[in-house]
Amino acid sequence: MKELIEVIAKSLVNDPDGVIVNEEVNGTTTVFHLHVSPDDMGKVIGKQGRIAKAIRTVMKAVAIRENVKVIVEIG
Repeated sequence: MKELIEVIAKSLVNDPDGVIVNEEVNGTTTVFHLHVSPDDMGKVIGKQGRIAKAIRTVMKAVAIRENVKVIVEIG
């Protein structure tokens, strides 16, 4: 799942080398921390948070198939 977030984020930003995804597992919940360069933050979040919401929706769909809970934090 970490790789999926990286692929999505790298396709959106101008600086793909600045994309960092950290994974933190707490029991049955997995938290992914997505970090991008400050110049690309707007591209990952999108207007009114639409792209960020879409990323979270895709990850929740994957999580349902694997019976886990996923949280994506962008910062």
